[in-house]
Amino acid sequence: MFGVKTLRTVGPAVCRRGASVLWKPTRTQSRTQSAAAGQRVDIGGIYPPIATPFTQKEDVDYQKLDENLQKYAKIPFKGLVVQGSNGEYPYLTEEERVEVVRRVRLALPTDKLVMAGSGCESTKATVVMTERMAGAGADLVLVVTPCFYKGMMDSRALVHHFTQVADSSPVPVVLYSVPANTGLDLPVDAVVRLAQHPNILGLKDSGGDITRIALIVHKTKPQDFQVLAGSAGFLMAAYSVGCVGGVCALANVLGREVCELEQLCVSGRWEEASALQQRLIEPNTAVTRKFGVPALKQAMEWFGYHGGTCRSPLQPLSEAESQQLRLDFSTNGWL
Repeated sequence: MFGVKTLRTVGPAVCRRGASVLWKPTRTQSRTQSAAAGQRVDIGGIYPPIATPFTQKEDVDYQKLDENLQKYAKIPFKGLVVQGSNGEYPYLTEEERVEVVRRVRLALPTDKLVMAGSGCESTKATVVMTERMAGAGADLVLVVTPCFYKGMMDSRALVHHFTQVADSSPVPVVLYSVPANTGLDLPVDAVVRLAQHPNILGLKDSGGDITRIALIVHKTKPQDFQVLAGSAGFLMAAYSVGCVGGVCALANVLGREVCELEQLCVSGRWEEASALQQRLIEPNTAVTRKFGVPALKQAMEWFGYHGGTCRSPLQPLSEAESQQLRLDFSTNGWL
């Protein structure tokens, strides 16, 4: 059995209190992995889930990626999420996914965490991709719920899936619930069970249900489980119920402003936080649920980053959509 969990800091991270857990390692866990699993990384802070720039021929544009990374390195992010939903990971080959992570790790300062999306549909494929992401330099992996057979993805199936991945992963695991894309929420009872696993650090919840998020924070306190908001649109509310940070698409565009909101919340300056949060809601909705990745990439171009085209079948915004996107930013004082 595992003993006490302690937090391992990476870079300037701050330690939090430990918590005891009981989780029996499987035969697939090596002795080294079992020992390392007792160490915890503080993941609190803001992460942009970075976009993947493409050339006009839809090849990954590594030069433009590097130029974006140079700019992101100057913003007080805790790290970057690489190959998340906004990175168009379902449209990349396995080799491209791993290579993008490798390039990001090489370019990014060592005090910034690299959280790599390693989720696949099968458990076996996710285990392999997780190992490859760790080999490419990822500090942690973000594992999305499998969803093709979503009607069969109940708590039993999902607990089994994430347990197998965490048992074999060389790096800590963060669960990822994004119902807008997968059509299913990671059930609260499954999260509570998985929070006891020594190699599962936390959850990115993109659903936006604050009562659900608050309940997860409450029920996983004994494990020091760390919950990240999956959107800048409810970041202040998430902090108010105990979240430790956010993975926010809008941070690709308004990174300093999202980090400012984080600091206002952490320091308890709620009136100022509220004013800033209100100005971020419409732009955030525009680059997420309203117009999606094509809008995010368009907005990145306006703010001096390389967004560029999406990989087919995603299509660029229409002229009317582009005008509405600009309006959503300009009416809130960002353009």
